[in-house]
Amino acid sequence: MEIKILGSGCANCKKLEKNAQEAIQQLQKDISITKVQDIREIMKYGVIRTPAIVINEKVKMSGKVCTVEEIKQYIEEE
Repeated sequence: MEIKILGSGCANCKKLEKNAQEAIQQLQKDISITKVQDIREIMKYGVIRTPAIVINEKVKMSGKVCTVEEIKQYIEEE
């Protein structure tokens, strides 16, 4: 499983990455996190607003910072 954080590296992007790391730790899963900051790559996902979170190449949320609980739910869905 792979999680991608899409965004420019702003404060909200960093917060989303931190929440994703916390969710992974709580679930005790072996999941990699990749940051995608290139605007062309972000646009390939059809994301208009960042930050966004992508799990297994599926956009789960964009335009807001997901909570740890929301991210855990997305992981469990996959």
